[in-house]
Amino acid sequence: MKGYMVVFFTQQKRRYQGKMLGEWIVDVAKEMGLRGATLCTGIEGFGHTGKLHSSHFFELADQHTEIRLAITEDEAERLFKRLDCEEISVFFTKTPIEMGTLGKAPSSVAPSTISEL
Repeated sequence: MKGYMVVFFTQQKRRYQGKMLGEWIVDVAKEMGLRGATLCTGIEGFGHTGKLHSSHFFELADQHTEIRLAITEDEAERLFKRLDCEEISVFFTKTPIEMGTLGKAPSSVAPSTISEL
């Protein structure tokens, strides 16, 4: 299946509607029924201003955060439309990808081994 890897970049200290912006974006993705979102925090990085952001024991609010989603073209359009209606500004990348699932789905009930003991 063709789709996009969409990655949003922000900092932990940025908040929207009472939540960290990254957490809020993950919640929006879930509310929209998207297949998944991953929130990752980084140790160190810098943004368009050139200011270094890093995690320290006493100051974690400056950590940069990424929100990653592997989504279809339709899902990307719906997500961007939804976020564009909000009063936020967030940098993103959108890269074409091929995605899918390999292997068999795990069975819902594992066989009992008690009778074999």
